[in-house]
Amino acid sequence: QVQLVESGGGLVQAGGSLRLSCAASGSIISINAMGWYRQAPGKQRELVATISSGGSTRYADSVKGRFTISRDNAKNTVYLQMNSLKPEDTAVYYCNADLSPGYSYHYRNYWGQGTQVTVSS
Repeated sequence: QVQLVESGGGLVQAGGSLRLSCAASGSIISINAMGWYRQAPGKQRELVATISSGGSTRYADSVKGRFTISRDNAKNTVYLQMNSLKPEDTAVYYCNADLSPGYSYHYRNYWGQGTQVTVSS
């Protein structure tokens, strides 16, 4: 059984910071790309940041310079450091990963349950 579990969400004031974590657990052979997405009420889910197995990163224009994605391969964990938070960053943040579960060498896509980030003004 493979799970992605997010943590670190919460309520912060504008200009503040949060660090989200997502740990993959269960029978996993390997993890390829990992990323963070977010979805605000009534809006489509959008990509926030991704990081490849080699550490290459990409960011949505709206978060460039403020957010940093990183990963710890030994811990099967991806992080999202969010600085200078704005009210428009308020959303449910979802962890995503392409990984090979224990029964297959093919990568499959998994989602975490989401963690709420609320930025007050």
